[in-house]
This record gives sequence, C-alpha cells and structure tokens, in this order.
Amino acid sequence: MHARRRNTMQRLAAVALTSVVLFGYACGGETTERAAAPNTLTQAERAAGWQLLFDGATTAGWRGYNADSFPAQGWEIRDGSLVTVEGGGDIVTEEEFGDFELTLEFKTTPGANSGIFYGAIDQPGKPMWASAPEYQILDDSAYVADGTDMTKHLTGQNYDLHASSEKALQPVGEWNVARIVVRRPHVEHWLNGVKMVEYELGSPEWEALVVASKFSVYPEYGRAASGHIGLQDHGTEVWFRNIKIRPLEP
Repeated sequence: MHARRRNTMQRLAAVALTSVVLFGYACGGETTERAAAPNTLTQAERAAGWQLLFDGATTAGWRGYNADSFPAQGWEIRDGSLVTVEGGGDIVTEEEFGDFELTLEFKTTPGANSGIFYGAIDQPGKPMWASAPEYQILDDSAYVADGTDMTKHLTGQNYDLHASSEKALQPVGEWNVARIVVRRPHVEHWLNGVKMVEYELGSPEWEALVVASKFSVYPEYGRAASGHIGLQDHGTEVWFRNIKIRPLEP
C-alpha cells in the first residue's frame, strides 16, 4: 500500500474512533473504547486494572505542583470537565505512577496551549517540565498560521524532542482522545487512535536530543522511575475529562 494512502486510512480510522466514542456518550450506550458515560469505569475496565483519576465533580486526587492543596483559582469544573482557565498553576496527581497506560479526553479553545506530563517530581523553584516529559496539547492551527516554527511542538508530540508527520487533531471545540503508554524505557504518544511518536528514555538518541534542548540544564529531566501525572496551566482554556490510568508491570 502506498504511504500516502496508508496515512489517509489511518486518519480516517482515527476520526471514526473518536466518532464512535462520542456517539456512545450521546446515546447513553456503552462502547468498547470508553465507559458508558463520561468519568466512569465499566466493569471490564475495573477488572483490567483501570483507575479513574477524575470523578467529574470534584478535584479529589489532585493538588497543585509544589503544593499541598489544589489551587484556589485558575481551575474550574464545568459540565463534568476539569478546565484550566488561567493563573492557577500546574496541577498533579497526588499518587505517583511508574509504568502505565493513560487515556483522557481533551478539547481546545482558540489559541489554547497546555500539556500532559508524566514522571513529574516536586522541585521547589523549578517548573514541572524540569523533570517531566510532555505530551503537547495545542490549538495547532493558530500557532502554525502565525508562522511560528512548531517543529516538535504540535499536539501529541514529545514537546521539544520528537516531531510527528501525522495529523489527527480534531478542530477547536471538539473532543480528542489522548493516550500515553509508558513501559520504561519505551514510551508512546497516541492521538485519536493514531500513534504520533515513540521513543526510548535514556537511549543515545534521546540523550542527544535532550542535550540539544532547553532541558539540558535540568539533570532530573525524564529520569524519575515514577512520578506524578501533571496537567499544565499555560494561561489558556483547555478542557479535560475521562482521565483514566492503568498501572503496568515493569
């Protein structure tokens, strides 16, 4: 099969997957990809070891990065979604995770910028990204349109390290499904059923990319064997729901 045709079919499959998921929600029915309703687990998911990280109504299980409590402002719960507004700072799970599979749904607003982090460790005086690799979330179209060089900075990519030629992001205002699989040293980023990037933590290639990036001055970057899952407040509005994780055996 020609590469162009294969990529087109992958994109169509990704759109179909997201449509199935959202159709299941709208009809109140259950799909094989997601629970019957947002922010819930099916019996099969529970049996497979999935945990719900957001209940759709409270911030239980989350706190501010480098903080003991959840931010008093800057984050809101709207229509069963956790929404970053502005000024609250990054948030992390109270629990730490080693190897895992994480899925969540997100939707952007015009000009949105955020990210999903893993392996985050609290370091007073340092940003969350000083230790934690990032699955980029962005309103891609807005940043590409203004001429900014977005190589390695688009949605689903490994921020500042690994680029992707795949295009699977839904338009602004529509839900997307993000998936991160970490089985150290191997990591995969998926967007709407399409694999965006994969990489090996600590490999010669990865080390060379880190040295050439802004992370070179942070010796803790990507080194933690376990850490917190984080969501970034970058001063723009992004919605999150159906945040689920399944710990994996090393």
